[in-house]
Amino acid sequence: MLGALMNLLSLCWKPFGGNNDGFDFSRDGLLWYRDIGRYASGEFSMAVVQANQVLEDQSQIESGPFGTFVGVYDGHGGPEAARYVCDHLFRNFQAISAEDHGVVTTETIERAFLETERGFTELVSELWNTRPHMATVGSCCLAGVIRQRTLFVANLGDSRVVLGKKVGNTEGIAAIQLSAEHNANFEAIRQELKELHPNDPQIVVLKHGVWRVKGIIQVSRSIGDVYMKHAQFNREPINGKFRLSEPMDMPILTATPSIISHPLQPNDSFLIFASDGLWEHLSNEKAVDIVHSNPRAGSAKRLVKAALQEAARKREMRYSDLQRIDKKVRRHFHDDITVIVLFLNHDLISRGAVQNPPLSIRSALEH
Repeated sequence: MLGALMNLLSLCWKPFGGNNDGFDFSRDGLLWYRDIGRYASGEFSMAVVQANQVLEDQSQIESGPFGTFVGVYDGHGGPEAARYVCDHLFRNFQAISAEDHGVVTTETIERAFLETERGFTELVSELWNTRPHMATVGSCCLAGVIRQRTLFVANLGDSRVVLGKKVGNTEGIAAIQLSAEHNANFEAIRQELKELHPNDPQIVVLKHGVWRVKGIIQVSRSIGDVYMKHAQFNREPINGKFRLSEPMDMPILTATPSIISHPLQPNDSFLIFASDGLWEHLSNEKAVDIVHSNPRAGSAKRLVKAALQEAARKREMRYSDLQRIDKKVRRHFHDDITVIVLFLNHDLISRGAVQNPPLSIRSALEH
């Protein structure tokens, strides 16, 4: 238990950790970015901007003999669940795929998600007497795996990955969303919840113009949020706003991801992985156009800045004024935003290129 707690509370004092491939990340106020880097199947660009008092977004790129793994983890209620996922999801994926002799399937990825959920639930149980609020933190979880010309995408919550695909022999580019989202503001998700809970007329509630599960949380799938999954955690001493008045006879939320496999094609140009903070302000088409119409270097930073400019415009203020607003107060204008852009080099993909030494980059635990 002590080891798990120390691991959870450990802090990284550099903007980004891991093998940084000889390059440092740059900083501009609350924005950290890496303009360009190399991974096994091409180049990448990465950026994160902080809005909360403590950064709740976490992310990672891992590239080596197993292929390439990308994760974007959008925490809510606190940073602990997203940090835990960043520490454990890839490790669980590696261990499970090793058991299957390196074969990656949708089942391999689903097992890694569920094992991460099991481990976090166990940690919440261990810390219940000293840190009961851990039962109310959670994280959306988006993961992509490139392995032998196939892209797997798994998602819980409302982060998103969008493919930029070249259109024929033209200069055009199409935006194709590859991830399924689980937000109660989508009619299909509300219908899914109603079908799963036919005897609960309050399973989704419209509150202040926003649909929420049980009137509390917007997403229907996550890692953590165990107060909505296990009755033993939905009681004092957690905050009253999280406690349900009626008995919980089955989990309300789930940690089973939506997973797709996509055979990579020569006209698949790049992938944009981003937390919901980006998509609140940019459409899929706008984001793909920004990447396609500009140099690769700085792509992720460019997307973050475009989202911030749009957030400022909505509040009828200048971007320069928004930049002067400090974290925590900044959350009233936009959320934490994480963006990872992967450019696809099909020559490297077809040759099965391996990153050596392996690349491992993780966003900071604390900014």
